[in-house]
This record gives sequence, C-alpha cells and structure tokens, in this order.
Amino acid sequence: MEETPPGQRPQPPPAHASPPFASAPFTPPPRVFSPGLAAARGTPSPGSGPGHALPHLSTPPGPPVFSSPLRPAAVPFRATPASPHPVSFAASGGYSSSSSATAATTASLPTSSAPHFLNGAATLHGDHAPAPSSIQGDGLDSPYVQFSANKVLKQKKLLNAPSLGFGALVSPGKEVSPGPEVVERDPRRCLNCGAYVNLYCDVQIGSGQWQCVICKKLNGSEGEFVVSSKQDLLQWPELASTTVDYVQVGNRRPGFVPVSDTRVSGPIFILIDECLDEAHLQHLQGSLHAFVDSLPPTAKIGIITYGRTVSVYDFSEGAAVSADVLPGNKSPTHESLKALIYGTGVYLSPIHASLPVAHTIFSSLRPYQLSVPEVLRDRCVGAAVEVALGIIQGPSVELSRGIIKRSGGNCRILVCAGGPSTFGPGSVPHSAKHPNYAYLEKTAMKWMESLGHEAQRHSTVVDIFCAGQCPVRVPVLQPLAKCSGGVLLAHDDFGEAFGVNLQRASTRAAGSHGLFEIRCSDNMYVTQVIGPGEEASPDSHETFKHGSSFCIQMHSVEETQSFSVSMETKADIKSDFVFFQFAVHYSNIYQTEITRVITMRLQTDDGLSAYLASVQEDVAAVIIGKRTVLRARTASDAIDMRLSIDERVKDIALKFGSQAPKSKLYRFPKELASLPECLFHLKRGPLLGSIIGHEDERSVLRNLFLNASFDLSLRMLAPRCIMHREGGTFEELPAYDLVMQSNAAVVLDHGTDIFIWLGAELAAQEGQSAAALAACRTLAEELSEKRFPAPRILSFKQGSSQARYFVSRLIPAHKDPTYEQESRFPQLRTLTPEQRARLKSSFIQFDDYSFCEWMRSLKLVPPEPS
Repeated sequence: MEETPPGQRPQPPPAHASPPFASAPFTPPPRVFSPGLAAARGTPSPGSGPGHALPHLSTPPGPPVFSSPLRPAAVPFRATPASPHPVSFAASGGYSSSSSATAATTASLPTSSAPHFLNGAATLHGDHAPAPSSIQGDGLDSPYVQFSANKVLKQKKLLNAPSLGFGALVSPGKEVSPGPEVVERDPRRCLNCGAYVNLYCDVQIGSGQWQCVICKKLNGSEGEFVVSSKQDLLQWPELASTTVDYVQVGNRRPGFVPVSDTRVSGPIFILIDECLDEAHLQHLQGSLHAFVDSLPPTAKIGIITYGRTVSVYDFSEGAAVSADVLPGNKSPTHESLKALIYGTGVYLSPIHASLPVAHTIFSSLRPYQLSVPEVLRDRCVGAAVEVALGIIQGPSVELSRGIIKRSGGNCRILVCAGGPSTFGPGSVPHSAKHPNYAYLEKTAMKWMESLGHEAQRHSTVVDIFCAGQCPVRVPVLQPLAKCSGGVLLAHDDFGEAFGVNLQRASTRAAGSHGLFEIRCSDNMYVTQVIGPGEEASPDSHETFKHGSSFCIQMHSVEETQSFSVSMETKADIKSDFVFFQFAVHYSNIYQTEITRVITMRLQTDDGLSAYLASVQEDVAAVIIGKRTVLRARTASDAIDMRLSIDERVKDIALKFGSQAPKSKLYRFPKELASLPECLFHLKRGPLLGSIIGHEDERSVLRNLFLNASFDLSLRMLAPRCIMHREGGTFEELPAYDLVMQSNAAVVLDHGTDIFIWLGAELAAQEGQSAAALAACRTLAEELSEKRFPAPRILSFKQGSSQARYFVSRLIPAHKDPTYEQESRFPQLRTLTPEQRARLKSSFIQFDDYSFCEWMRSLKLVPPEPS
C-alpha cells in the first residue's frame, strides 16, 4: 500500500452501519491505491488469462493482408463486436430458482452522468434536489448488467406478461479496464434491509444521515458524511460511482503479498483415461505435450491415470516413470492417503523442475490392450478425483472437516475422459438397459454432486473434458463439474480444440466461495434466477430486520459467467425510478475477500410505445432463451419447448402488437422486429432443434448456454454470418441460406462452432480459394481468440457431406417470394440475373418453414426489416 502524501487527507475509520451520530470533521477517503492492491482485486494481468500469449495449437495458413473492417449488415442484424468478450466458463447445469412475491429486491449498476447530478436526487428536510438526469445517464452502458428494457413499465399487468417479461443479465465477476473504484474498508449498509450505500442515496449533509434507496429508511453515518456541500460527498467512491469493490483488508491471509504482474496459480492435476484406443491416445498425447509446454514455470502439476486402478505418478524418480497404484473399486482410505502425503514421493511438482518427466510420462502411455468395446471398459473416475483432492489438501485431510488448507490460488483438476464412470464410487452399469439402471444412475449423480461440493469447499475446480465416440453419460458427470464450479465439455476427438480448451481452462481466473445478492425497490421482486449457482441457505449470509434480498451461493466466480434474473412487480409502480442493487462477495485468486456492489436505476414510464422502444431485443431474446432451454431437460421436453416458442411469439403480438387492417392477422410490434427471428433460430438450432445427434451433446450445450455470458449466449442462440469479399474484406449478412453463393466464402459463428463454407465456383479456383480460406480461418481465430470453450472450427466445400452442419443452421429464405428476399437480404440486388438463377437452382427443396412462412403459420404478419 502506498503511503499517503503529506498533503493528502487521511482515510476515515472503517464504516459500520450505526444509528445517527453527532457530526464529525469531514475526512474523505483517498481514492488512489497501489498497483499491488489493484492486483489484489483479482484483475487478470496483461500476460495472463485466456488471452495470455500461450503457444497456440492451431496454426492456420498465412492469410493475405486485409485491414478493412466488417461492413455492416445490409439489414438490421444485431451481433457481437468483431472481438467479442470471453465466454462463459461455467458449463454446469444452469441454476434456476423461483421466489414468491415476498422474495428478492434488487438494485443494480453504474451510470455515466456526472455524479453530482445523482446524489440527493430526492432530498429531505428542504434540501434542494437537482433535476433528475436523463435515461442515458443511469448506467445503461454498464459492462456488468444488461436489462431487457431500459425503462420499467408502470402497469403491473403488462410488465409481468410472461411472454415478454422483464429481467436482466448480470455478470458480477466480469473484469473491465479501467476497473471499478477500490475501497479499503468495510461497506456501509442499511440497518433495516442490508442494502449498500450508493450514489443514488439522499445524504443529509448537516447530520450525515443517508436514506436507503431500497427500503427508504434513514441510516446514520457516525458523522462521516457531515460535509459543507453535496459536492464534497463525491470524495467517497461509493457516493460517486455505480460500481465499487470493497477490499476486506482485515480478512487477508497472513503473509499475503500483492502481486501485479504474475498470476497466483494453484496446483493442476491432470487425470487421464487409460481406456483409450491408439488413435485417440495419440491425439491426446499431442494435446498434453503442448499443454504442459504452455504452463508457466512456477505452475505445479500432478498426473494421475485411471481405469480399474488409480495410478499417481511420482516426479521424484527423475527420468524413470514411476507411479503409486491405488484400487479404483472404492474410495481411498485415510491410511492410503496418509502414506502418499507423508511418503517420499513427489506428486505435485513445479513445471520448471518436472517438465521433462511430464513429457516422459505422457510418451509412456499405452493404448487399451483388451478386446472390449469402449462402453464396457472399467473407468474409476470418482476414485481418481478423490485421490487428487486428497493430495491437493495435503496434511489437512487429518484435520477436522471445518479446517481447510488453502494453497495460494485456486486448484484445478482437469479430467480427460473417453467414456463414462463405470467402476467404483459414482459409477453406473455399462449398459443403460440394466434393469436397475435408473436407480443406480440417480445414486451415482448424488455421489458425484457430493464430491463436487467437497471440491468446492476446498477451492478446487473440476473440469471434465470428454472426447471420442463413446457416450460419457453426461447426467452422471455433470454434477461433479457443476458443483465444483467447473465445466464439462464434449469434443469430437482429443485434437486441436481439446488441447486449446485445456490451455484456456487452466489459465482462466476463478474466485471462490461467492455469494450473490439481489435487491430491488418499489415492489419489484425476483421470480427466477438461472446461472452457475444455487439458492443460498439462510445461515450462509447476514440477515437483516426487513431484508428481502435474493441470495445465490455461487459455485465459482469467473469473468464471463452470467446470471439471468427475471423480475416482476407486486403492484402498479408510482415512483419515477426503480432502483436495483447487485452485490457479490467472494475470495479472488489472490485469496483476498472482495465485495463488489453494483447499483443501478431505471426510469419508469406509463406509455407502452416508450417502453417497447426501450426494449433491448438481444438481451430479451437471451433471457427468454435461457428460461426456455432450462425446461428442455430431455428430447421430449425440447419438442414441447419448440411449441412454447410459437405460443410465446403469438402472445407477444396479441398483447403488445396490433391487428392488421381488414385482416385477421396480427402485426408484431415494430419496436421488437428482430426478436421473433432470434427465437426462430432458437427453435431450429442445436439447443432445441434436431440437428444434434446424441443427447449427450445437447445436454452439454444446454448447460453451457444456461451459464454463458451475454456474448456467447447470443451467438449460441442466433448465429452470426459473415461473407468474404474480394480484396480481403468481409460483409456481415443475415443468417439466411441465400448467402450460399457459389462464388463466395462464408463464416458462420454459432458460439461453440464456427463453420467456413466455400462455394463450388470459388473452390474450383485454387489460388483464390486458398486465399479466401486463409482469410476466413484467420477471422475465425480472431473471433474466438479469448472464447472459452474454444469453438470447433470446420471448413468444407459446397455440396460436401459436412456442409449439412452449415446449411441446417441457416434460415431457408429461398422459399420466400422475390420481394421478401430482397427486402430481408438486399445483397441479392447486387447479383446478376445469371448468378441469381444459379443460386436458385442450387437449393434442395424440403419442408422446413422459412421465417416468413413460420410467422404466417402463427397468424402473424412478418415484421418489416427496419
């Protein structure tokens, strides 16, 4: 911590919520902090995190130079920036909780207007109140919270309409530059409801009392806020900024040293499936060699293989490969773990001392020798994870359950699995036709959930990376990853994408022991939360006399996670503003306790047209998508949810649209023109549609989507389509099949998959097709550079068998009349008659609706592109 300059005012004593107190001298806190403290907040350093310059496994061909930016879409088509934010890491099943009308109140995020226009907007005792700032000044460009609408409708009946609804996407752990203000003291909170003091609170400068924006009660400040003018209140960061990070300096671990340029990393245990065939093993060995080469020299690694037994590799033998073997049919005993921990073996070693040994171990792995089908091979996944956890905990396994040894930084267990857990604790029968399979699967899921919670208590994240053709029984493995705060991913093989995801998983920053609180004012309450957590028990957080916060226990706190929060009102709203507050308390990667408080206000309006104009269609589509996908737990559920989308779109048109003149058709509200197209993509896409073959794949995608950040969620919901143009430029177009022009190359970004399609005419020109493919490949790499999970990148030519992956994700607009095609896809007007004729003749006729046909089937008029 830097010393306070001689001329600077001293920092005030720690603020504790208390009754009104006599006035005291004004002593504003300093707003400058040391680089070490900034590092302590958990902001990844420039050389760390997913964007860290690690050796990449992908090596696309050298592209031609092109610098022109993407041209805007010919018709309105919302998409993420060319360089989207990293994606959400939590792949575990999304959490959803519903509350009664007495549940949760919330207050939310930053505002960009001058702070002095915000403080004391509703003053008491005759204090002059400045005019309220405009809606643009209420923090609506916040990186942490995105509301489905920038205004709140006063009428309860319409605001609570379930077809459209009102809500927000919250990313409480997101890191931005510059970050929020840091305050090195305890936060001041309302004694009545527990809300945090913020810039919207009215402060009586004569007495120092402040009025809570959530419950409207007065609180004392022990004279701290007694100043000569309201302008002086801006010296306190919490009264000047919508987002504040409180650093609990009193809770720091002994011996804590701020680190600004290096990542504090915990041990990484790599668990490897011994039951792989030769082809899969060769790919896995290549990925593992590249992975350990990418790790920093100080990172500690351990290596375990599992099959019918658990083999823990010993790094103390030098060039010789040596392992201690434990049985896999039962959990490790206290004596066996004690023998490992206190023995002479070295099972966790820094890379700088053990890299050659790690390479030797990977090279020594051998393929499965017995002639047994993959699905029938014994794999003791549960016992292997237990052994890794025991070694990570070290001597603490001998202590009581409440005492937890925490090595600097969070620990990770990376499981490389080629099949299901079929042996030992947490296992299921080899065949799903086993007469008692349903019961045994349920028992295994509960055991895995318990193991995941145990890992989470010890700040250990379990990531499971599956690959190959063998079903892995996702419902059994998912609870282990979910409850530990990790992710479960499925890959086609152990090749490039698998290796990249190993690297990005090991470098992503993760906080632990997170508690997420939501508070709302003016009779607003939380009805549902979907995201990486579960409802917190009452004894896990501080309670207040009239506290009505909605609390979520987070499995982990990561930069690109998000929560979907749905809200309703108990009655018509009378006030001009509604306040929302989101607070997350967690321990960051430096083991520093952080409380991030985000406060936000939205203007209310009783005009329906003004409310609809403020709706953020992409955000609303993502929230609707998450609520829908949450209920699609099985393939039959997915069919029901596809039908529910039809009903939802019709209900929005009936409640918020108007009837077309001289017609029985209804017009969809023009302010929401892009919403039905996003929902049509959801209905047809991999999350609910039938374009994915195995239920394991859809289950993995579903869990990823429910926890993903806004950027990745939107891409998984509605793909982004970009056409390569001559000269190395790109043009963004709607994701219609009219883009499949034989002289073009197209990139389709669908979140977890990126497809590169080459037209037949272009593919026949060797030089031009190579340049176009290289440019498209480079664009795909740039779009997904910091994305986790790293998407699968596939390239293929028009007419090939793999092209079906691309075609099935495009809206079949070739079935529409010419005038509608040109209206929604104006790029067609640039084609010659011969090119249009070739394009028309290239389509195969099938029964799928186009977007316009779908809207008419619902008795709705397709919205006009604006």
